[in-house]
Amino acid sequence: MTIAQALTTDNLTKVEEPAPWWRQASVYQIYPRSFADANGDGLGDLPGITSRADYLGALGIDAVWMSPFYPSELADGGYDVADYRNVDPRLGTLGDFDLLIEALHTRGIRVVVDIVPNHSSDHHVWFQDALADGRGSASRERYIFREGSGPEGSEPPADWESAFGGPAWSRVADGQWYLHSFAEEQPDLNWSHPEVRADFLATLRFWSDRGVDGFRIDVAHMLTKDLTEPFPSKAMLDAMPQDGQHPLIDRDDVHEVYAEWRALFNSYDPPRTAVAEAWVARSRVPLYASPDSLGQAFNFDLLEADFDADQFRTVVRDNLELAAASGSSSTWVLSNHDVVRHATRYGLPHPDRLPDGRPSVKHGSEWVLSGGVSPEFQAADGERRARAATLFMLGLPGSSYLYQGEELGLHEVAEIPDSQRQDPTFFRSGGADSGRDGCRVPMPWAASGSSFGFGPGDAHLPQPEWFSRYSVEVEEGDPDSTLSLYRQALGLRRKLQTAETLEWIETGRNDVLRFRRPNGWEVVTNFGLTAFPLDGARPLLASSSVDGDSLPGSTTAWVMPGT
Repeated sequence: MTIAQALTTDNLTKVEEPAPWWRQASVYQIYPRSFADANGDGLGDLPGITSRADYLGALGIDAVWMSPFYPSELADGGYDVADYRNVDPRLGTLGDFDLLIEALHTRGIRVVVDIVPNHSSDHHVWFQDALADGRGSASRERYIFREGSGPEGSEPPADWESAFGGPAWSRVADGQWYLHSFAEEQPDLNWSHPEVRADFLATLRFWSDRGVDGFRIDVAHMLTKDLTEPFPSKAMLDAMPQDGQHPLIDRDDVHEVYAEWRALFNSYDPPRTAVAEAWVARSRVPLYASPDSLGQAFNFDLLEADFDADQFRTVVRDNLELAAASGSSSTWVLSNHDVVRHATRYGLPHPDRLPDGRPSVKHGSEWVLSGGVSPEFQAADGERRARAATLFMLGLPGSSYLYQGEELGLHEVAEIPDSQRQDPTFFRSGGADSGRDGCRVPMPWAASGSSFGFGPGDAHLPQPEWFSRYSVEVEEGDPDSTLSLYRQALGLRRKLQTAETLEWIETGRNDVLRFRRPNGWEVVTNFGLTAFPLDGARPLLASSSVDGDSLPGSTTAWVMPGT
């Protein structure tokens, strides 16, 4: 039976599609500098994205989320923003942005852009003014400047560490110190200052007026801070509960900021959307996803889980409960610009572990070996599990976030010489952490050429030879390719996706999950090695070949139950 025939049977009960659009959208993340290069300078750009609009339309996504494309010195891959209301001239112009918006909207694709409000670039005009104007100036109040400790203020105000390693305070020429929670080139903004709040409202309105449909808010949990002196030590900070009153992280008063933003978003028709990147305690997530705040928050639990039935079921159950608590919908993520690609993670028998036992998705030390890949790494197993996990995720209620290149089955690139690395994490860790460059290597569009069709010349990060067989050119001609699977799944998902609920079905196996969606279709995932009988259910789509009435190991199928 064909998919079209299955969808017209009595087994599929029509249920009204929920609104608004973002609640169950499929959102495709683009890292602009690595997507497509139109002018041949080695960096991806906005005209390059526009040139691939047909590809994005054919993929079947609902929205594109673009990582920062603003003027930047690239101290942190564009997350050090020098001008929030402009385009990096290496990536294009505001006119190019308008053309891109038009090209995507014409194809029914909405646009979400990254906003980075915790910090600016040290090249931002505000910070340059702060340096020039000196101690006690009004311009320094927009950032967090303090006097040092120790003899003649020669020591930092506190022993805090930045997220990228090293001190969180840096000294300027006149002796004062400024706070940077991330790289030295990313000074933290002072969110108790009215000019900072007003300027970001102007930024959100600027992009909304240009047709942007929504915003992804970088480190949304870190904006507001209690900087009452004397400062606590790092040890004291680490021991403090993150319950809304922590001096630096996930403070209750951050939602005063987001209430202002929500009022602005709701002034548009339709309202602009927002999703928070908020690494906070589980009980705190609904605050960010509340309709009075940003409206939706990223759920990274599935991304941090092993390819394991019990872990996947727990993640889904917990996060659907969180979504219900906030009145929002859940979000599902398996890969993004900050983590090792899931096709690689699932190919490791023993992934790195964090102290709490979770797999370390941000570190590649376990599988990077002398510039290559650990001999324990099994690429084929990783790809098969990645396809199964993706089809499982796309069957869930809520919105799914995809990262460029995962639709090709791309693996993490380990073969990057130290001399060509760009991620500050690599340099600030002295090379102990390989950083995030491996998931940011430019897309392979063609099977040959100096940059596999990424652009007329070489790419800004080296692409390995094996990219050839994962290129769009190769996979478009293969009905069994990962690209073909994504296109089929995203197209079918639009037809099947209904109310934001699911019903678990007992399978009698600890390594098999099965759930039913409101209009009758079911998702079955075999995390084990032994085939699982489908008992007459008709597959609509499967991540790997289904032989007869049995679902093989490491495979997901969307099925209609038998009569």
